[in-house]
Amino acid sequence: MKINTNVSSLTAQEASTNTNRSISSSLEKLSTGLKINKASDDASGLAIADKLRTQVTSLNQGIANGNSAVALLQIADKSMAEQSKILDTVKAKLIQANTDTTSSIGRVAIAKDVNKLLDQLNNIAKQTNYNGTALLQAGMGSASADIASSAGLTFQVGESNTDIISTKSIQANIDGYSLNSLKTDASAGANATISSDGKTVTTNGFTRTMASAYMSNVDSAITRLNSYRGDIGSTQNQVESAVRNLMTQATNIKNAESIIRDVDYAEESANFNKLNIISQAGSYAISQSNAVSQNVLRLLQ
Repeated sequence: MKINTNVSSLTAQEASTNTNRSISSSLEKLSTGLKINKASDDASGLAIADKLRTQVTSLNQGIANGNSAVALLQIADKSMAEQSKILDTVKAKLIQANTDTTSSIGRVAIAKDVNKLLDQLNNIAKQTNYNGTALLQAGMGSASADIASSAGLTFQVGESNTDIISTKSIQANIDGYSLNSLKTDASAGANATISSDGKTVTTNGFTRTMASAYMSNVDSAITRLNSYRGDIGSTQNQVESAVRNLMTQATNIKNAESIIRDVDYAEESANFNKLNIISQAGSYAISQSNAVSQNVLRLLQ
């Protein structure tokens, strides 16, 4: 029997130390809700979980980009819807001018209406923007933009730089709709010279022949406008579909990360209770191993 080195006590102390370390780790998991709090808990699991977390963050940003793109496309579509109403009205005005029941003085009034309507169509193209980005022509409010098409818009809806959805170029102004000649003649007709008795137009009148000729131009402009709106609408459907797919991916990947990283409270609480009991038993074992050394005194009596 030995007194100087109590091997039983040392063994019990070592076991108790390891148990207390495990209890500390278990308490950390229960308090944070995470099964992996540091690399030493599960190095490979941490690497996988962090990669999944990065992927989810990227997907969520792609979803945000997609929702912003939908808002932008809706702005463009609503603006062109107003332009569509303007072109419908212009077509009706030209039909009204292309009949002998309308006098030359009446055609002057029609020319004024058409001139103002085309001005507003141009204003819509110049003013429609999203966060400063022109949507219906090359730029906002500049003369050069009136004769240039937008380069089209691109949206990254996904985690990769190749997850791009694009629109076609748009030039939704009188230049883009090829209505310059109509605008020129309508402007001249709006400023026509009328006789002193107010019954006849002496110069720069807006004629029936002009009204008849420009109907086909307006029809072509309406067709082009509908083409622009069709592209915007199909792009919006594509973006919305991509967003729905990204949301599904983000949910499933987040679930995969949770399986790796999050603690199972039922399992961990059971483990904690087991370790707590073992710790109490270890303390008892240490006390008993120390008590055994007292038996040596019997040999010295």
